[in-house]
Amino acid sequence: MFLIRTIALASVALLAVADAGLAQTGTTPEQTAPPADSTTPASADDGLLGGVHVGVALESFYEFNTNRPYDRVNLLRAYDTRANTFGLQQVAIVVEQAPDVAAGRRFGARVDLQFGQATETVQGNAANEPRPDVYRHVWQAYGTYVLPVGRGLTADLGKFASNLGYETNYAKDDAHFSRAYLFNFLPFYHSGLRLSLPVSDRVTLMYALTNGIQQTEEFNDFKSSHLSAIVKPVDAVTWTTSYYAGREQPDGGAPTGPDGAFRVLDSYVAWNVTTALGFGLDVNYVTSQVHRGDDALALQGTGAYARYQTSPHSALAVRYERLDDDGLFAGVAQVLRELTATAEYAPAEGFLVRAEYRRDWSSQRFFTGPVPDDPRRAQHTALLGLVWWFGNKRGAW
Repeated sequence: MFLIRTIALASVALLAVADAGLAQTGTTPEQTAPPADSTTPASADDGLLGGVHVGVALESFYEFNTNRPYDRVNLLRAYDTRANTFGLQQVAIVVEQAPDVAAGRRFGARVDLQFGQATETVQGNAANEPRPDVYRHVWQAYGTYVLPVGRGLTADLGKFASNLGYETNYAKDDAHFSRAYLFNFLPFYHSGLRLSLPVSDRVTLMYALTNGIQQTEEFNDFKSSHLSAIVKPVDAVTWTTSYYAGREQPDGGAPTGPDGAFRVLDSYVAWNVTTALGFGLDVNYVTSQVHRGDDALALQGTGAYARYQTSPHSALAVRYERLDDDGLFAGVAQVLRELTATAEYAPAEGFLVRAEYRRDWSSQRFFTGPVPDDPRRAQHTALLGLVWWFGNKRGAW
């Protein structure tokens, strides 16, 4: 409890200092909600590298779990997986040259490399990847070509991050340091062909034909489909609705092997009420069958988000989630909830500090305690996280 009180006092002190006068430096506030895309605007650095943008990020933290789990593992986390220890959440390197149709270049490419704790969770699952170690450090790698169709049909071929779920891979672009249940449960990435077409100033449609969920290489002969509509009814609101359907079972069709389906319906909205205040809502429904005709396991999830920029250098954020899980996410039928509160202090572009308190609780005795075979109904964690990033890549990554 001493560490929790220390982190709480530190966060209050950070906010007080920021509000007392550090606004003199004129740092622009971060966006209050994750953006709809990661398109990098042109910058003065374009001439130095021929339009190539490079970014490097480092996410490090210390986290204390009041359960004092005997194995020092924070359950249901994808990135901040280790308790009561200093952790390196991820180191990321991004290299991108986006297409520039106006300049006569319709092609481009992007590569994101990832190192640290995150790789063991999001890229190391042999149940999905036939050869996970081959691609473990490649978060994204795809080439782009803009076809002269309508307003420009963008085709991406390779491995790319999934747009299912409200949050992103990069802590600097989220409101919290730890990731939400819905980020941890939903697909992290896909490999295949992705097509995006803006049909108007307000609507963009996307279709992807992929190997499946977390499959850089395929493990069956079935291709998955993913359809999204990104709508901006007004400038302050971005609404993304997606439907994904695939067969997430290894080789072996009926009647000798699995032939079931995995389906995701996900819809989230980001609303920037003002330049300082933003809200988000994510609603999700997932079903999974091993064999066609089986009773499907299901998960219903809801995530609510709020963030307020208290000064040019400080912000407060809250996240609440509820998952009604038949056992898809955690392997146990239960109702899961989590509440996260974060105080953020960013003295300058390229560096921020986050103090985070999070409570996870369940309808079952699920969370690890100090001794084996004696689980708890809840886990409380306090985290102090630091994020650094540098390079000429601007905006959200």
